[in-house]
Amino acid sequence: MLLFTGRCHPQFAQAVAHELGPDVELGNVKCKKFANGEIYVRYLESVRGAEVFLIQSLCQPINDALMELLIMIDAAKRASAADVCVVIPHFGYARQDKKSAAREPITAKLVADLLTTAGANRIITMDLHQGQIQGFFNMPVNHLTALGVLADYYRSLNLDMDQVVIVSPDVGRAKACKKLSDMLGCSLAIMHKGRPEHNQAEITSVIGKVRDKTCIINDDMIDTAGSICAGAVALEQKGAKAIYAGATHGIFSDPAYERINASPIIECAVTDTIPVPAEQQQQGKIKVLSVAPMFAKAISNVYTDASVSDLFDPDFQL
Repeated sequence: MLLFTGRCHPQFAQAVAHELGPDVELGNVKCKKFANGEIYVRYLESVRGAEVFLIQSLCQPINDALMELLIMIDAAKRASAADVCVVIPHFGYARQDKKSAAREPITAKLVADLLTTAGANRIITMDLHQGQIQGFFNMPVNHLTALGVLADYYRSLNLDMDQVVIVSPDVGRAKACKKLSDMLGCSLAIMHKGRPEHNQAEITSVIGKVRDKTCIINDDMIDTAGSICAGAVALEQKGAKAIYAGATHGIFSDPAYERINASPIIECAVTDTIPVPAEQQQQGKIKVLSVAPMFAKAISNVYTDASVSDLFDPDFQL
């Protein structure tokens, strides 16, 4: 087994390697850019006949991250790697998974085709925008979930679960939020959201009892934080006692941090699938939880041909 990482989130890859044990280290790969911006990749050790795991989260700069990953896959296949398993903690372009209007692309399918054409043999990822994106691949996809990690964290806050409500920011997230509410033994509420423009959100109604309750808004990703903050304001107007927020992927494009810090949200919990600046963790409302142990376990099980299904179970405990 050989582990390599690109340049987007090497800290996460290092944490995964650490979880895999003292005998596992990140491999030596050279990634750089030519003067015109083209990306160059070369493995500085043999990968012939090896099972190669490439860890690369598709985060800012996302287009460079994607292209670098595709080139790493191609280089590994041309160097006679036996298998290339691509570990993508955050699968970029996933929110465009269908045509919502005429003449729109389906970029989640396009990225799946690019990864397949480059030579990937397996995908390990976490909390896709929609689960059916797995069907865009004609290869095994191990789809992990961070719900168990988030549930463990909320339990550690010693909240009175009889007074806690998990709030889905829209109907599409309701199924995942129901799983989280079942894990915590609390109730569920659903908000109705409209989008007049991309990265803009309007909350038109809240279905469920939230007055005098501790509300936890849960989503798969937070980009500009428009949906989360609009939902927090709507819950505050409905009489919520305290408001928390959580998501698997903290993208935090501008002006996300400013919006969250100015909102009624007490704390926003995300995982480390995308890097979060240290100052935001220390001074802002952002709490980062590690999912490196889960990815390490998935990689280990794939390599040893053991079952990965336990990691799909939301009751899985680290």
